Amino acid sequence: MNTKAWHNLLSQLAPDRTAGQPREQGLTMVLDRCQGLYATEDMLALTGDYIDQVKLSFGTSVFLDEALLRRKIELIRAHQIEIYPGGTLMEVTLTRGVYPQYVKRAKELGFTALEISDGTITMSRPVRDDAIKRALDAGFKVITEVGKKDPSIHFPPSKVCDQIASDLALGADKVIVEARESGMGVGIYDGYGALRQDELTAIMNCLGDSQGDVIWEAPLQRQQAALILRCGPNVNLGNVKPRDVLGLEALRCGLRFETFRHFAPQLEVAEISDD
Repeated sequence: MNTKAWHNLLSQLAPDRTAGQPREQGLTMVLDRCQGLYATEDMLALTGDYIDQVKLSFGTSVFLDEALLRRKIELIRAHQIEIYPGGTLMEVTLTRGVYPQYVKRAKELGFTALEISDGTITMSRPVRDDAIKRALDAGFKVITEVGKKDPSIHFPPSKVCDQIASDLALGADKVIVEARESGMGVGIYDGYGALRQDELTAIMNCLGDSQGDVIWEAPLQRQQAALILRCGPNVNLGNVKPRDVLGLEALRCGLRFETFRHFAPQLEVAEISDD
């Protein structure tokens, strides 16, 4: 990590915060919907030390010229950041019978990870297992996702946990809990984007020691703050907007109101000293 501007004054921002890449905990996954090369370079220059994964949303990477996509992937990989296409693209290739070719092409293009999901389609356990194994055999880091995108379909916590356990046992590195890009009315969030505390508690209780293997999609800053306060600064968070990365890191380190008042050892101002 590069020397930061205030390093002499605030070198111990948050002792519990995982520092430096590659991280295993406290991951920040950025959802990239339409970032050009210049925007990607700016994002990495400003926030690259605090990003662990970049997901090219939905099937958006299909519309990019090959040379541009390769360059974008190279830029991101140079910062030790995992990059992968959205799970929807994987689901489309599966339904069209070209999933093996998709895996091969993703490798050729330089992606480092693949997301395996069934947020829209119905996928049997054997098919899901086969998809995960094929990605692993191709040398990808596998990130799976559990839950449905349709707000009318309730995915009970017991089923969420069973699927997480099965995916991890098969070799998945992390499992994302679905919340969509809006963060409203899906998974652990109600229709207003507030945490469904009962759902979250139920999932966390049955996860046990596997809590660190889960990435909670949290596109809204109030969701990020709530999960940090509940799970600590090293909770894994996903679907973060590029413009929100530094704000999220400030939340993790107690440099914003929402977490400063909880993480600060004392809020009484000490006597000012020149020492």
